[in-house]
Amino acid sequence: MRVFVAIDIPDAVQDALLPLLAALPFGRAVEPDALHLTLAFLGERPLPEVEAAHEALETVTAPPFALQLGGLGVFDERRPTALWAGLREEDGVRRLQARVLSALHGAGLRMERRRFRPHVTLARLGSLAAGEAERLAGFLARWHAFPSPAFTVRDFALWRSTLRPDGAIHEELARYPLAA
Repeated sequence: MRVFVAIDIPDAVQDALLPLLAALPFGRAVEPDALHLTLAFLGERPLPEVEAAHEALETVTAPPFALQLGGLGVFDERRPTALWAGLREEDGVRRLQARVLSALHGAGLRMERRRFRPHVTLARLGSLAAGEAERLAGFLARWHAFPSPAFTVRDFALWRSTLRPDGAIHEELARYPLAA
């Protein structure tokens, strides 16, 4: 089972992103209800490891915190593959992510070591055709300061991801509340 741990993006933020997603000149936008901020990607895991992850995540404690999307970027600037929205303030999400990783490691789950770059993937860009790099640069400049309401992160979830040619299907397996 392919699984990850993430924060949901609320409806108000999804709605604010609709004009930006509609203006995307190329690529495949992520469905608004599939937008999320990944805290940990566990990848393919057998059911006993998914159950161990669930038990570990139930022990994570952290207070709720404010989050707001801000700024746009791409992965691999020379050959952009994905468009993402960054965060205006990363401290709360970084603290939560550290606690999630600590709990998962404590349960004996090993994951790829990657630098954590908090973001919300907005679109998959594929291979850019000639001239599209300039259009992408113009899009990034125009939408860099897109409007996004702040929201309070009150929980996070364990998700199953099923890959399909037209995009991944995400199914929530469990939700974990944050408490002060």
